[in-house]
Amino acid sequence: MVKKILFALLKFAVPAGILTYLIRDLVVNHGDELQQIVDSPKNWGLLSLAFLLAMTALICTFLRWRLLVVALEMPFRVTDALRLGFLGFLFNFVGAGAVGGDLFKAIFIAREYPQSRAAAFATVVVDRMIGLYALLVVTSLATLAIDRSSADTAMLTALNIIYGLTIVGGLGVGMILLPGFTQGSVSEFFRGLPKVGSKIGNVIDAVRLYRRQPLVLTTIAVISLSIHCLFALSIYCIATGLFTDAPSLIEHLVIVPLSMLFAALPIAPGGMGTFELAMNYLYQNVPTPPAPDGMGTIVALGYRMITILMALVGVVYYWLYRKEVGVLMHEAEEEQEHPHEDQAYADIPTDCSTASE
Repeated sequence: MVKKILFALLKFAVPAGILTYLIRDLVVNHGDELQQIVDSPKNWGLLSLAFLLAMTALICTFLRWRLLVVALEMPFRVTDALRLGFLGFLFNFVGAGAVGGDLFKAIFIAREYPQSRAAAFATVVVDRMIGLYALLVVTSLATLAIDRSSADTAMLTALNIIYGLTIVGGLGVGMILLPGFTQGSVSEFFRGLPKVGSKIGNVIDAVRLYRRQPLVLTTIAVISLSIHCLFALSIYCIATGLFTDAPSLIEHLVIVPLSMLFAALPIAPGGMGTFELAMNYLYQNVPTPPAPDGMGTIVALGYRMITILMALVGVVYYWLYRKEVGVLMHEAEEEQEHPHEDQAYADIPTDCSTASE
């Protein structure tokens, strides 16, 4: 119990420290500019559009997961996908105990379809993998617009890592879509790995079914790429709604995916703090000329306010279904503390990084 409490405190201490540093830097070193932004008129039309775009992108992530579930022949209503999606987003955002949104969603599906427990686990894992790889693809394509000759060493290193991960991920996607991977000796090797073999086997079984549905895979790919573009457009609207000299839309298509990729690292719940830190750095290194110091932090905090508003939808669902949610939360916490080998969702990560995945 003590270890669990210390881990929870550390999980929030990191983003709290980063946010405190960034906000203090804004107030101390850019107080006049910050006050000018507060006092100046804002384009509420663009800010409202930013919220609608972000909400649309978030809902698309829920619908993408529903497609993965339905493709495995499990009836799953759109209303249930929205309810679980917003609840999962809320739990990822606030880091409710040891239970993250992915585990919560997997346990709900497993209870609804006990005969398809392994498939329920697989849909959540595959959805996360698709979201992360789509983010890598969008980031790689967008960063081709960066002038490498003027980029610093840290930026060049990050770009090389991103390109490498995208290539490796692409090769991996190509491999798992080949029949030889999901059948035969390669499949048996992965299934035989200690501790994680059964979980990998569940994903392999799901991939075998998905491979037979190219239209579903194509639809999911289009949705995934569109999600990240919508989030970039949303943040561009925030920037132009607050500033008259904000970076261009093309520059935001570079800045936002890179920031969200950094925020996807398992450092802080919902990418809190890490996203703001990345935005502030990239605002000063991607645009030509560089954006003023602090502008990236302000825009990122504006986006953070939008994510809080979106999480409030999850709060509404929580109060409407609090009894059912309480039962599922208890079951999820029990599973985290006493995992069983035969339970397919035992190793699902408890935290989600960003909405964009």
